[in-house]
Amino acid sequence: MNTVPNRRALITGASTGIGRATALAFAKANFDVALVSRSTDKLKALEDEIGETATVKAQSFPLDLSIVAQIKEQVTHILEAFGPVDVLVNNAGMGYTGELNQMPLDDWCRVLDLNVTSVFQCIQAVLPGMRDRKSGMIINVASIAARQAFPEWGAYGISKAAVVALSKAISVEERNHGIRVVTILPGAVNTPLWDTDTVQADFDRSGMLTPELVANAILQTALLPPGAVVEELTIMPSGGAL
Repeated sequence: MNTVPNRRALITGASTGIGRATALAFAKANFDVALVSRSTDKLKALEDEIGETATVKAQSFPLDLSIVAQIKEQVTHILEAFGPVDVLVNNAGMGYTGELNQMPLDDWCRVLDLNVTSVFQCIQAVLPGMRDRKSGMIINVASIAARQAFPEWGAYGISKAAVVALSKAISVEERNHGIRVVTILPGAVNTPLWDTDTVQADFDRSGMLTPELVANAILQTALLPPGAVVEELTIMPSGGAL
């Protein structure tokens, strides 16, 4: 008996937070998932968890997306090993706080490399296959900080605004090839980003969005039929951005 093969998704930043929740949500929706992140141990644990609860393939691919020169080649190798993907979820990124007038150039480059250039390189890697099949979806996770400036979050907001602009540019260039582009703009989400060395902020995290809420929104955009696309989706905590 012929069976319809599972759709495939590649998710970056899959080891924690929104990426991890998105991988679980896609797996439950019968997507095979390629899990990309720096953390080998966390990826393997997630791969095993999905294998225990879902009848889909989950495969982990450790990759440091901050080393942007290697991304396109490495993601191409991932596609050769895993198979062509129907959906790319660009979720990996970093937070950063600090006034722009005192920001070291090296830090500026780190933020832009990971939050913008890595997204660009992942997109370049998947586009040839999507063009060949005349179908595919690229989902880029930006932030409400792309639309609203917050004190000491300037570099982060600028990087996420660049992701929004990148999404729009890719969308108009690729729509005639059957490729849809979605940008997700969440408000504050309770993820490990708040615990990183580059973020110095003390907010009440109880009122933030959960990673699972954002992951569900990402999944719903991916499940739309080919004749429609949610170009931008803003999802906010009911109490406000922060």
